[in-house]
Amino acid sequence: MTKESLNSSRTPSDGHLADTNPNSAQTLAASCSQPVLTLSQGAPVSDTASSQTLGQNGPVLLQDVDFIEKLAHFDRERIPERVVHAKGSGAFGTFRPYRSMRDYTSAAFLQDPSVSTRFLIRFSTVIGSKGSPDTDRDPRGFAVKFYTSQGNYDVVGLSLPVFFIRDAMQFPDFIHSQKPDPCTNIKNYAHVWDFFSLTPESLHQLMWLYSDRGIVKDFAKMDGFGVNTFVWVNGKGERFYVKYRFTAQEPFDIIDRKEGKRLAGQDPDIAVRTLHRRLALGDPIRYEFQVQIMKPEMADQLSFDPLDDTKIWPEDQFPFQKVGMMVLNENPKNFFTDIEQAAFCPANIVPGIEFSADKMLQGRTFSYTDTQRYRIGANFAQLPVNRPVSPVANDQQDGYMAYKNPPGCVNYKPNSLDRNNPQEAPMPCYPGMRYPGGTVQRSVLEKTDDYSQARTRYRSLPDAEKARLADAIGWELAQAPMEIRKRQLDLFAKVSADLANRVSREIYLFETGRKG
Repeated sequence: MTKESLNSSRTPSDGHLADTNPNSAQTLAASCSQPVLTLSQGAPVSDTASSQTLGQNGPVLLQDVDFIEKLAHFDRERIPERVVHAKGSGAFGTFRPYRSMRDYTSAAFLQDPSVSTRFLIRFSTVIGSKGSPDTDRDPRGFAVKFYTSQGNYDVVGLSLPVFFIRDAMQFPDFIHSQKPDPCTNIKNYAHVWDFFSLTPESLHQLMWLYSDRGIVKDFAKMDGFGVNTFVWVNGKGERFYVKYRFTAQEPFDIIDRKEGKRLAGQDPDIAVRTLHRRLALGDPIRYEFQVQIMKPEMADQLSFDPLDDTKIWPEDQFPFQKVGMMVLNENPKNFFTDIEQAAFCPANIVPGIEFSADKMLQGRTFSYTDTQRYRIGANFAQLPVNRPVSPVANDQQDGYMAYKNPPGCVNYKPNSLDRNNPQEAPMPCYPGMRYPGGTVQRSVLEKTDDYSQARTRYRSLPDAEKARLADAIGWELAQAPMEIRKRQLDLFAKVSADLANRVSREIYLFETGRKG
């Protein structure tokens, strides 16, 4: 073999032997204009239609890893469908504010009219399963995920401005009454109306749901509403209640009950199909982002509770302000990756936006996030569609499908070994939201006294047990850096000088080899 041929069998970058096997995936790929079929680990697959058998007609072999991987992965392709909002479709777009909203909020994505923010919208039916028709009578989900520079902000709303109940405690009961009968697995209208007839707060929503807005066949002609009340906070610490509306820029279609049933049979995916086809043709869809704003002190002057999700705010008192335009213009590259795995959680907020005491919102901040952890896994936020564009740094680790574990070996706080990194973010020092029962805050107990009971406990120990305690602590502290030893000995001295002296002596004995 010549010197040139020897050198050519190595990659110039890392010096490792190159793969010269003519049947390797790399070699095959290099010789083809298209990528070759491989296993998940990269090994090439030569036959994807025939399993390995013992002879021509014998049993299939367990060693056929191509066969095992193909079927085993297929068996696990489905993830649990959402309990509500199971059938959905969506797309990406960009949002740009008309003007700065700094008078009301410090949220970065609402400050600069020259800066656009990418977003994802998911449209859905609330009650039906994944196979339900688009034209069922339904309040419909209108969920928006803004990928802001400060993290993701999710607004999980509806196509109607109010909800059936005002307290999240009732949510499982409401959904159970609307879902198929547990005995027959068929929708039971006795259950539906039994619940409504015992829940007068649902009346307002029923006036919306059974009006012309209850059936939709084109998402471009459907408004979205935040339903919940959020709190905006500006740079001065001033707070405002806000409600959201996403107004379709195209005229509304009227579809009555009979037309909805006809379409459900002829084209049950009409809204999904129309959305995808339109964006594929390069025809964007627009929604205007609008808000109603209320000072919290005005709440007591109203005849209703403005944090009640079964109520709207009168527009003559709280007119909608135009915030900006949302342009939907990009179909998902892969439906499962971009839409089915999309996790919308009302708990996802950004600086400048807070939660109100809206009982439905308070419950949803837990329930939606908890659902995603069950449905997709604890690391659902690492999936590309859910990953924020802003940097992520925390001490969360492991769990199913973790591929973004934090770097380094120190994964707790407080710590001195990594200078307490990542550092806690500096936040505005204005007080939290004020309620009759107190102010929202993070605070330590007033009465701490970390030493008295530890001192009493140490003094109660017999001398022999004190010695064993010092031995056990000293053996471990002898393996820690000097700075940590000193810090811990200073704490022990505040409990008892005797304790600190004993432990210090034990460390010395272990270090000098006089004790093993």
